[in-house]
Amino acid sequence: MVFLSAPCWIRVRLGDRFWRKQEVLQYARHFRGRKNRCYSLAIRAVRRAFVRATKARQQKKRDMRTLWITRIEAAALEHGMKYSVLMGNLCKCQVELNRKVLTDLAIYEPKTFKSLSALAKRRREEGILAAVGDGEEPKGIFSRLVHYY
Repeated sequence: MVFLSAPCWIRVRLGDRFWRKQEVLQYARHFRGRKNRCYSLAIRAVRRAFVRATKARQQKKRDMRTLWITRIEAAALEHGMKYSVLMGNLCKCQVELNRKVLTDLAIYEPKTFKSLSALAKRRREEGILAAVGDGEEPKGIFSRLVHYY
């Protein structure tokens, strides 16, 4: 469609403006007071709400990670280990479970978590013995990854 004059173009664009306003007001329907009826107030409130929602999504990720670490730490202390020792030795044993899964294991599968903590504890003792001993790794360690090619 070709518009030869500005008034024709403006007349066509008026519908777009109406629907843009309606979209903003739709996002503001649950606000209290004039913010859900007046466009000039609603646009500010909606922008602010979107910014807060974005920041809240990031904050939720931080909060969940902190919660998982706290729960793993509590479960590790029940088995006589610190959180950092448990996580470090599980990484050395090449157990690649994330914090969420470890937390679920600690809550719903305590025997499995106990075996993981025993694995980490044994890996720690092996490392200490290797550092104190003659420098060789002990034979018959079950915590090493065996490659089958």
